[in-house]
Amino acid sequence: MTDTKIAPAGELNSLGLPKPPSETRVVAAMSGGVDSSVVAAMLADEGYDVVGITLQLYDHGAAIEKKGACCAGQDIHDARNVADQVGIPHYVLDYESRFKEQVMEDFADTYMAGSTPIPCIRCNQTVKFKDLLATAKELGADCLATGHYIRRTDGPDGSELHRAEDASRDQSYFLFATTREQLDYLRFPLGGLPKTRVRELAEKYNLPVASKPDSQDICFVPQGSYADVVKKLRPAAGRGGEIVHLDGRVLGEHDGVIHYTIGQRRGLGVATGEPLFVVKIDAATRRVIVGPREALLTAGLTMEELNWLGDGSLEAACDKGLPVLARVRSTREPLPAHLGWSGEEPSVFFDIPEEGVAKGQACVLYDFSSKSRVLGGGFIASTIAADERLSA
Repeated sequence: MTDTKIAPAGELNSLGLPKPPSETRVVAAMSGGVDSSVVAAMLADEGYDVVGITLQLYDHGAAIEKKGACCAGQDIHDARNVADQVGIPHYVLDYESRFKEQVMEDFADTYMAGSTPIPCIRCNQTVKFKDLLATAKELGADCLATGHYIRRTDGPDGSELHRAEDASRDQSYFLFATTREQLDYLRFPLGGLPKTRVRELAEKYNLPVASKPDSQDICFVPQGSYADVVKKLRPAAGRGGEIVHLDGRVLGEHDGVIHYTIGQRRGLGVATGEPLFVVKIDAATRRVIVGPREALLTAGLTMEELNWLGDGSLEAACDKGLPVLARVRSTREPLPAHLGWSGEEPSVFFDIPEEGVAKGQACVLYDFSSKSRVLGGGFIASTIAADERLSA
């Protein structure tokens, strides 16, 4: 350990709090991966009063020894070893029932409704930044620190959320639902670091997870089969229906809408001699509608469960047609768009139609000028098709 860095009187410590590190208690969320482990080690090295907490989120036998899955048995073991190495207390909290109710059940219901869920957002929104945050406060912590790659800054009107310095690691898409009140309490020490530097720090602190691979899978889907998980939670999910061309032709049958997502091309089970994509899923009639690629183009969308982090109100931003950058998938760069109304619903209209926008995914909004600040967003409730055949 290096010498403790004490903030001079009247100045803020490295976490932006007006106390010396030794008098600042921090709860570090420790998943067992390299990122959260480095956060715990860094803060302990600076002299903070760090308490490590790992969440037991599920008991999935097939996942316990699976590389690339988070929050499983091996990860809890790894987090405990890191805490021992760093010299901080470590606790494991059983959040299985909360996780099942707030994340897994929502995952299944969203697929059943013909939409495409994002369980990692739900987990951050509920289990981590609601339940765990409340627990951190009960422990008398001054803040909750996580290993997310995102930046929190103090703006003129309060806390702001910004994209990570390392664009390849940026996790802002998954954190749009973080509220202003939560931002006041949260800290993200890795937001300004590249992943390469984080790996170097893991080696510097001699952490047992220094060479551990990053998590790639949804933690409760150990074999990558979303449909199997949904059918286990909702046995009726396997009810079949028709695969219908956009022009009305019935091309075949399927064994459940849960097997399909907007934009999907492979595994449709039909052949017509032309490339076909899933362009719409009608859960009520159990119909999967397919068509040419141009039918995937979306002119706009409406949002629900909105969270606004921008200046003023969302309503005012919609009234004036505020220019924004809109991101509809985590793997895509934000595209120019503007806010507005579709009927009485806050909406986003793309400057150039976007492809493959799916209900249930998130639409995350960024400041048009800075391209960095997260203005908030919402879950996609409906889409406004560029193709008139899908507007009916």
